Amino acid sequence: MFPEHIPGITPDQVPQGAYLLDVRENDEWAAGHAPDAHHLPMSDIPARMGEIPMDDQVVVVCRSGGRSAQVVAYLRANGWDNVVNLEGGMRAWAAAGRPVVNESETPAQII
Repeated sequence: MFPEHIPGITPDQVPQGAYLLDVRENDEWAAGHAPDAHHLPMSDIPARMGEIPMDDQVVVVCRSGGRSAQVVAYLRANGWDNVVNLEGGMRAWAAAGRPVVNESETPAQII
């Protein structure tokens, strides 16, 4: 059903201004996420696909890259040719020294 090759990029390859789509669960998002990311849990994707841009590059991210790869495959199968997977997910993002934020007073973390 899904294509064998899921296009992906590393955290260092994410272009400035890319639409970062975080598909993790609410608790994962609340613990820590990339600044300017857009949160749309994986389970909500089918009902809310209209919120995902079709023109700008969309980089889909989860904790380690598995769920986001599934979302990329799903979106590509439904007409989005502008989506790529963030290889290694938020774990790789943080390990690459990219910023992680949250809205609480505790330090941001990837869970």
